[in-house]
Amino acid sequence: MPMRPLKTALIAILCVVLPANVFAQDKIVAYNVKYSGGSLPSLKTGESMLLCLDTSDPKSARIILVPSRIPQTSVPAPAVTELSYGQEVHRRVGTAIGLAVISLGVGALAALSKSKKHFIGIVWDAGDGKKGGFVVQADKNQYRGIIAGLEGLTGKSAIDTDKGKPNS
Repeated sequence: MPMRPLKTALIAILCVVLPANVFAQDKIVAYNVKYSGGSLPSLKTGESMLLCLDTSDPKSARIILVPSRIPQTSVPAPAVTELSYGQEVHRRVGTAIGLAVISLGVGALAALSKSKKHFIGIVWDAGDGKKGGFVVQADKNQYRGIIAGLEGLTGKSAIDTDKGKPNS
């Protein structure tokens, strides 16, 4: 039975792309985050973006913020002076009220549940008068990986702002 042209094209693309990705020398890891504030006036609070850790060349390692609508911002890893991590915990009151309309028992259980937001802060001083910092909100499944990547890239330990000591 002859192969269809679309299936043949897909196989050809995969045969070229997969080996190229396996042996690629660029080492950039990207995470989806939300900008929560800082010294980047062109970004809006709550804006979704990528936080990229570029380790392709150890001498020029950098942290890159890639928003969807404006040029990216790049911070050299050696310029980072501080990494911080914190959480915001709150109860799901709105959800509980909505569920209480349907079922009082389910609404009461939802009122007891908590929601956490994970924030990561980066402060830098490039030495040429360019100082700054920003805070991003990370996904609950990715914040540990982002912190570990930033610590490895910068050589700094992240300070847990809730405890006031380095993250362990």
